[in-house]
Amino acid sequence: MHWETLFSNKRYGSRNLQNTDETRGEYLRDYDRLIFSSQFRRLQDKTQVFPLPGSIFVHNRLTHSLEVASVGRSLGRLVGEKIASKNAEGLSKHAIEFYKFALADVIQTGCIAHDIGNPPFGHSGEDAIRTFFEELSGSQKETLENALTDNQLADLKNFEGNANAFRVLSTIFLKAGLKLTYTTLASIVKYPIDSLHGFDKSTGLISTKKSGYFDAELSVMKEMAADLQMKTLDESKSHLARHPFVFLVEAADDICYRIIDLEDAFRLHILSFKEVEELLLPFFEGEKNEAYIKEQMLSMKDEKQKLSLLRAMLIGLLTRKCSDAFMANETALLNGEVNKSLIELIDEKSIKLIDKIDAISVSKIYNHKSVVEIEIAGFHVIGGLLKEFLGAILEPKSAKSKKMKKLIPEQFEISNDQPLYQNILSVLDFISGMTDIYAVDLYRKITGIQIPSLG
Repeated sequence: MHWETLFSNKRYGSRNLQNTDETRGEYLRDYDRLIFSSQFRRLQDKTQVFPLPGSIFVHNRLTHSLEVASVGRSLGRLVGEKIASKNAEGLSKHAIEFYKFALADVIQTGCIAHDIGNPPFGHSGEDAIRTFFEELSGSQKETLENALTDNQLADLKNFEGNANAFRVLSTIFLKAGLKLTYTTLASIVKYPIDSLHGFDKSTGLISTKKSGYFDAELSVMKEMAADLQMKTLDESKSHLARHPFVFLVEAADDICYRIIDLEDAFRLHILSFKEVEELLLPFFEGEKNEAYIKEQMLSMKDEKQKLSLLRAMLIGLLTRKCSDAFMANETALLNGEVNKSLIELIDEKSIKLIDKIDAISVSKIYNHKSVVEIEIAGFHVIGGLLKEFLGAILEPKSAKSKKMKKLIPEQFEISNDQPLYQNILSVLDFISGMTDIYAVDLYRKITGIQIPSLG
């Protein structure tokens, strides 16, 4: 792959490449379209890790995405300037200007979009969808197996929020007239392979772990990859190398969620300040600003203020380290040979400290009672909604099914004239796009737990 061809202002579904907006560049227009979209607004009521606990502020998907975008913008600017400077003789003037001034916009936009395909209830929502289709039995299982291809079945059984995000930003956005550039679309495809084969991030080899697009978006993926001249890693051209920009979006997310989850756990009294301090302060040992940070913390009395300082300084430190790791692996990135995230390519001391954070997060945060409770609720709610709405698709002639289909908004097209796979995706579009509160409310009503008021 080449820096000269890895960006394009071509928009999926549009032949008009002329930008008549003199105040915004092409990639800033992508950002604005996402910010004003209903899919992005709904992230304000989607679980990040903790259920919203009332008076104590914790992060939801919206605030998380905005913070990731802030870090991503800085990463894009740092790396863009380095690419432009290092490759000044080999790049066109147009390319140099893109990397110096526009790459930051692309990465920022990719960051606010990275969770846009996640269903309600965090990652447990994804698990609930996978489990539902994996455990189908009897006539429903037989119907799906007869009507769907192996890859389409894999889309359902291996449902991925990453692949769903690509669907939202391409197919669903196209219906709404929100056509994004191929550059922005490519920046969020963490696993550029189909659901049947999957992508093992640890080895880069084909497995059944992760996917980046559904069978329905295969043509979009091929068109985008061809336009950006992305490298293929197999003869069938179904397994692509990651686009280099993806590593920057991923790094911004990796930096934010590790630190922010600790901060939320402190605010909820799951971790003490001392526990969090012992995880974060060692990152600065031997750094130029170590003395300054310790001096500032001694002058502060409020633990929240101290943690805010640690969080801000550590985000800045890891951002610089990840940008350095990107440039140190520039050739390997362009060759599609990097099978680790940038945060796994920084210095060994920092990696060990990150491993400690991960271990504590798993043991004390992600398995905390409140988190487990919301995950279990997600299984019941998502599973219940799928049971009712998928039943309406598979048994369309029953009286109940006709009623159920009336609850699906017209924008999610359900038709006997289109393949079963497309109807199922429409149901998933509807359910995965719900907020946590709406999903719970609808589940209660259609299962009779709560009778809707007519008043």
